This record gives sequence, C-alpha cells and structure tokens, in this order.
Amino acid sequence: MTHIHSFIARRQQLAAQIQSGIVIVPTAPERLRNRDAHYPYRFDSYFYYLTGFREPEAILVLIAATEQAPSRHILFCREKDKEREIWDGFRYGPEAAKEAFGFDEAYSLARLDELLGNLLANQSAVHTLFGQDSDWDRRIVGWINRVREQSRAGVVAPSEIHDCRVWLDEMRLIKNTEELQIMQRAADISVQAHQRAMQMVSPGMREYEIEAELLYTFCRHGAQAPAYTSIVAGGANACVLHYVQNNAVLKSGDLLLIDAGCELDGYASDITRTFPVNGTFSAAQRDVYQLVLAAQAAAIEQVKPGNLWNDPHQAALQVLAQGFVDLGLCRGSVDGVLESGDYKRFYMHRTGHWLGMDVHDAGEYKLKGEWRSFQPGMVLTVEPGCYISPAEDVPQHFWNIGIRIEDDALVTPTGHELLTQAAPKTIAEIEEIMQ
Repeated sequence: MTHIHSFIARRQQLAAQIQSGIVIVPTAPERLRNRDAHYPYRFDSYFYYLTGFREPEAILVLIAATEQAPSRHILFCREKDKEREIWDGFRYGPEAAKEAFGFDEAYSLARLDELLGNLLANQSAVHTLFGQDSDWDRRIVGWINRVREQSRAGVVAPSEIHDCRVWLDEMRLIKNTEELQIMQRAADISVQAHQRAMQMVSPGMREYEIEAELLYTFCRHGAQAPAYTSIVAGGANACVLHYVQNNAVLKSGDLLLIDAGCELDGYASDITRTFPVNGTFSAAQRDVYQLVLAAQAAAIEQVKPGNLWNDPHQAALQVLAQGFVDLGLCRGSVDGVLESGDYKRFYMHRTGHWLGMDVHDAGEYKLKGEWRSFQPGMVLTVEPGCYISPAEDVPQHFWNIGIRIEDDALVTPTGHELLTQAAPKTIAEIEEIMQ
C-alpha cells in the first residue's frame, strides 16, 4: 500500500505546478444500481492519487502557496456517525482523517458551501476536473458566482477555470517504486488467475464458469475487484473485441480468449491469453497464434527509453501484415496491405495503452502533435491480435479464430520489464500447463 507521505508529496507537487489558485477535486459519487441497492463503490482515481482516502462523499481542496502563506491541504468528508457505521461500516470523520492522511485541515462535508466561499475568495483561478461531469461543473460555476456577489465588499472571484488533469495526467504517467510494487503484485495475482483458467477449462463448460475461476483467484489473493469487466470469449465470440456476455458453451476445437486482470489497492493489471479449450492447438490455430506471438515480440522489443509510443504498434503491424499475406488472408505486397489498410479486416485496434490506476490510464500519447517518447517508470500494455470472421475470400480453416496476447510492460532505464512474464504464453507452455 502506498505510504501516506507519497500522497502528501503529490499534493505538494501539484500545488507547486499550478503556482497560484485553488484546486478542488471530488471523489466519485456512489451510484444506485436499482431501488436501494448500489454498485460496489470505487473512488475517483485522481482524488485517490492525491489523498489515499477511499470513502465516498469527499472533496479535496488544495490552495497554492503565496509569499505570505504556505500551501493548504484541506479535506471535506463525512462526519463520524456511530449509527451509520452500524449499517455501512467504519468512517474516519474529519478529525481522524486529518491525522491519518496528512491534511492541514479537515471539515465535515456539510460545511462545504459555508466555507468554500472564503476559500475561493481572492484566488486567481480554480483548478478542477472540469468537463468530466456536468453536474460538478455547474457546482463550480455556482460557487464562483456566489463569490462574485461579494464584489462590492472588495472580494475578487476567480477569473479562470483550468482542468487540473493537464498536470495530474503527466504526474500519473511516471510510476514510483511504491506504485510499481503494487502493480507487480496485481500482475502476479492476475497471472495466477489465467493459469487457473487454463487448468480448469474443459469442453462443455460455459464461459461464466471460467470467469468465476478468475474472480475466485482475484479475491483469494487479496485483490479488491476486477480492473474491468472480464472478457471470456470462446470460438467466434473471440472475434468480438469487447465481448462480455460470457455465457456460451465452450466447445472442443475452439479457442478461448480471456482478457482479464485484477485491481489491487487502486492499481490495475491487464492480461490477455488465448488457448484451446481441449488443450491442443490445431494446425490453423498454431499458424495464427505463432503470428500474433511474433508480432507481440517485435512490439515488446521496441519498448525502451527514447523510442516513440507508436514504435511498438508499427513493429507489430509489419509482422502481422507479412503474416496475413503468407497465410493468404491478405493479397498483394506487405507495403500494399499496410498502405491500403486491408490488414484492418483482421487487426483493427492499436497495440497498447497506458496502464496504472485506470486500465486505460491517464497520460497523453502525443505531445505537440508528435508521438511522445518512452521514459523509465511508464507502464503500458502490448497486445496485438488477429480476429478472423467468416468471409468468402478467407480460407475456411481460419474462420472464427480470434487471438490476442497481452502483457504489461514497464519501461526501465535500460529497456523494459514484463510485469506479467510468468503467464504461460508459448504454445508449448500452454499445452503443458493444460495437461
């Protein structure tokens, strides 16, 4: 778990970067599922990144330092309430939260409207998650307008609203040692889940039975939740990129694509493995699998400091396009297939994304119109694939083969490290563990 000093340091860094003004960051609201039942609560990633505070109904206020005063770190949260704790569980309350999470001040959320006017007064700008939620945007504008009403008394309202994600996304992009330790542990748990799925699957089971094995392994090893809705796709379902019904019967001779990872202490893992339901790859499945595996290897090789974000994708595309021509899926030259985009019939997504607190994590992919370069501490997925739906010009023995292979890669000072290396990936490894 991240030490509280890391959260304090992040707040100090953000306060220094904005230079002047006030930061207001809310956590995520609780969401009603139906009638009086709620979805499992999950805090807002930006809020948690700055506070370490996991309770709902909380707001961070951060005031930049001036020549006259240091920065102020303020938390608004729920009151301590013994009766509600009987029903809903422990809550810190402002006094305990102030000490536990290193805040200068903490107040009841019920006092937010009362106190925020004074906190906003004479601040040059408001920095918040502007544009993320329309209701929140209206609240921010409403508070500013209330300060404007005091102009005759000499009070000046903030004249600018900025999206603080501009700074936070860059901060979150580079992971520190504590974050990487959590992400490695999350990856280790997810590796065990994929191994269990390979060992448990057999023809006649339903996809949701394998999903249950994944969730069991996540929980058994301390993960709080899946990082995203698990994809457990047998046969033709593997050709649907975001298939989540997970209710079909698994058939001998089909492949099973599993895209699943757990979330641990606010950080995601993301692994995809594809393997035969009966434990043995057919000849056609082997050919396509080896192609995707080679494309992933080429992409991973490009993950190193100084290389550009797009380099892994281009390396994977080159290998895939050559393979599509060799297998008779695409016709013409490799350059022609790439230029025309004909490969997109079988590979229609990019080769990865940033990974961190969110499975599609914060951080820009381009800076000033150019692909950004890799730096140590960045974490990304590398996930080429091939999805072959039935078509008249496609050899029938390839029909309904969907394969994706995905690993989580850390950029190191000398190259890269795969956090998910232990998950079986070669044909020999997969067929051995499935025995």
